[in-house]
Parts: sequence; C-alpha cells; structure tokens
Amino acid sequence: MDPHIRPWPALWSLVLGFFMILVDTTIVSVANPAILRGLDTDINAVIWVTSAYLLAYAVPLLITGRLGDRFGPKRLYLGGLTVFTLSSAWCGLADSIEMLIAARVVQGLGAAMMTPQTMAVITRIFPPDRRGAAMGLWGATAGVATLVGPVLGGLLVDGFGWEWIFFLNVPVGVLAFVLVLRNVPNLPTHPHRFDLLGVVLSAVGMFLLVFGIQEGETYDWGVIAGPISVWSLIIAGLVVLTLFVLWQRFGRGEPLLPLALFRDRNFSLANAAITTVGFGVTSMSLPLIFYFQTVRGMTPTQSALMLVPTAVLGIVLAPVVGKLVDRTNPRNLALGGMILLAVALTWYAVLLRPDTPVWLLLLPNALLGLANAGIWSPISNTATRNLPRQVAGAGSGVYNTTRQVGAVLGSAGIAVLMEARLAAELPSGATAGASEFGAATLPAALQDGFAAAMGQSLLLPAAIALVGAVVVLFFAKPAPNRAWGAEAPAPKAEAAPAP
Repeated sequence: MDPHIRPWPALWSLVLGFFMILVDTTIVSVANPAILRGLDTDINAVIWVTSAYLLAYAVPLLITGRLGDRFGPKRLYLGGLTVFTLSSAWCGLADSIEMLIAARVVQGLGAAMMTPQTMAVITRIFPPDRRGAAMGLWGATAGVATLVGPVLGGLLVDGFGWEWIFFLNVPVGVLAFVLVLRNVPNLPTHPHRFDLLGVVLSAVGMFLLVFGIQEGETYDWGVIAGPISVWSLIIAGLVVLTLFVLWQRFGRGEPLLPLALFRDRNFSLANAAITTVGFGVTSMSLPLIFYFQTVRGMTPTQSALMLVPTAVLGIVLAPVVGKLVDRTNPRNLALGGMILLAVALTWYAVLLRPDTPVWLLLLPNALLGLANAGIWSPISNTATRNLPRQVAGAGSGVYNTTRQVGAVLGSAGIAVLMEARLAAELPSGATAGASEFGAATLPAALQDGFAAAMGQSLLLPAAIALVGAVVVLFFAKPAPNRAWGAEAPAPKAEAAPAP
C-alpha cells in the first residue's frame, strides 16, 4: 500500500457524504404528513417522494460502480456529490408534489454516483486484516443514518418546515466536497467497456416492477389504462429483468453485472441478505411514523425521538462489532442481528394500539438498536472480503444495488400493504382523502383501526428479516486473509469471450 495514503482520514471524508445520502433515504418519512398537507396531495403521491429517490438511486448503481473503476472513485464521488447537493436545494424549493418527485429523481442519481465509491475505496486502501474495522464504520454509518434520518427530520420539520430537511444538505455537501478533495487519494483506474443494453434492460425492468407493485392498490389491482393492467406491468418487469440476467450471461461484451463474482458463495449470500435488510429497514419506519403522529398526536420531533434508542445503541456498539468482525465468524453476529430485527418488529406489531404506554414503545426500539449493530458490518465485510481490487467498484456496485433493490421493494411493498390494511380496518370512505392522514390526530373512532393497520403492516418487514436470517445461516466461515498486495485474479467473466 502506498505509504502516502492515509486510509482513515480518507474514509471519514467519504463517510460524511455517504451518511448524508443515506439520511435522505429515511428523513422524508417523518416529514410525510407535513409534505402531504403543505403540497395538498395524497398518501400514495407522498410515498412516491421516497420511492422515486430509491428507484433512481438503485438502477444506476451497477454502471456507476464500473465508472468508478474506469475514471477513478474520487472523481465519480465528487461529481455525484455536486449533483446531490444541487438537487437537494431544488427539492427544498419545490412548490408541487410533481416537482418534488422530479427533484428527488435527480437526487437519487447523484447518490448512485457516490455510493459504490465508498466501498471500492475501502477495499482498495485497507489491508484485509484492518478491513473489518473500516467496514464496521461503513456499516455503522449505513445503519445509524437510516435511524438518525427521522430524528433529524423531526427537529427540522418542527423548527423550520419540511423544506429544511433538504436545504440542510447544501452546507454539508460543500464541507464533504472539500474534505474528499483533500483527503481521498487518486487511485489507479482500470479500462472497461460499458453495457448500454444492460443499463436499459435493468432500468426498464426495475421501473415496471416497482411501479406495478406500488400502484397496485390505487388501481385495485386492475386496469390502469387501455390494455395496460397492474399485473401486466409486474409480469413485464420480471420478464425484462430475466432478459437482463440472460444478456449478462450470454452477451459478447463486458457485462454490466459480472456474474462471475457470484461464484464466491459468501458474496452471493451477503447480497441476498443485504436485500432483506434494505427491505426491512426502509419499510419499517413508515408505519411507525404515521402511528406516532396520526394516532398518538406526536409532533414530528416527538415521533422521531421515539427512535433514539436504536440510533444511540447503534453508534455505541458499532466500533465493538467492527473489531469482533475481524476476530470471529461474522455469520454469528449477522444471524443474531437478523433474528433480533424480526423479534423487534413483531413486538412493535403487538404494541401498536392507541393506549399503549409510551415507555413501552421504547423497548422494541432499543432491541432494534442491538439488531442493527449486528447486521451491517458483518454482512458488508462478508461480501467484500475476497473481492479482487481491480473489480472492487463492480463488486461494491452489485452489493449496493441489491441493498437498494431491497429498499425500493420495501418502500413499494409497505405502501401496498398499508393501503390494503387501512381499507380493511377503517370504515368505508375513511381513506379517500388526505385530510385524515395529515391531521394532527385522527378522530377517536378511527384510531383503533389505523393503529391495527400500521401494526399489521410491520409484520411484512418482520417476515423478510426472518428470510434474511435463513440466508445468513448458510454463510461459509471466512477463509484466512490473503497477503496484502497480492492482486487476485479477476473473474473470468470480466473478459469478453473470443469471437
């Protein structure tokens, strides 16, 4: 390793921007009721403020990881940070729900340029025997950011208005730009050709699938327009994604998704596991925030403070877990974390009633803190441990794509389930307008049904967490670390087959 490279200052500089873009994944959840009222819209349109960001974030990750290998992770990160910061200002200035959603799409594109570069830099500047601690910081950032988002959002919405959850990114983005410019090294690049057909297939497939899932309840799972139905969109999305995988396997050029990476058992399983984590963490906050604000009458700040135990425990335990990952089998930590996540969400589902004591609601949140501490670092370290450095960007792009795919599906899936359970639990017509959900507190006659619907919705991420626990159970015990400096052979699929 180059003695002039200072790994930790470089990582801390990258983490600031990474933290900011992950906070924006969840910070909107606490502001949803305020956005709903302020822009005079409905619950489904407000949920698209999050889903549009997640979708624009997820789709380009495969190619932005490769772009980082080709042009350098520092350049891609700084470009993405510029796009993200400017679009954040646009979000805050939006005066309609359509403009806000459009700005969030651009913001997601900026985030997609940044995210793979953080893991790629870790893989390339930290030796394997110190990578666990570095991944511990990366994983803790991912876990804590998703929980700090609602807390920070509550303070900003109450104090200044929902627009400031976006305006805050501007000074943070400028600071992060200066730090990365100063502390992150220019790393060697590797030539790549880019699979444009793969980009189109993956983007179209994901959009059709997510749009179909999220809009299903709106159109009663029937016809949207003319011959186009909800189910035709979902099926078309699955078909297009299947074509994408086949193209990656049999196409003659360099694949966008290097399937050879999945020959590593732990890489494959870690990607499956982080998909379930992305699904669970993204989907759980929406029912909780709506319950706290519309049933219990809490302000955005008060509802966000109900999530503080998770954030505090995640921050305190992150360095401990990071050290353990280098010394023990990460499977055991990740398995415990996934099981605790499922238990905490099920506990919440039981407790969400209009008259549950507030102190009792803090207990499953503390359990979520223990769960998150055991999830992020062990899974990310398992995924990247054996990545060859010349495909670090591609590998981190795949890993972050699967995480964001889980988050997109979680956002869409929880929206569908919430609407379905509200329709089942509330009197007919009670869900027709926005006023019921934007009000400070629901009428007493609707509180029992609304709370029950939110609790039932949380069983979905709980079930997905159990699926993740089963996946983690099959992690192989990590092989001894390779000597640092030995360049591992690139996967064979990286080279185009001979004509």
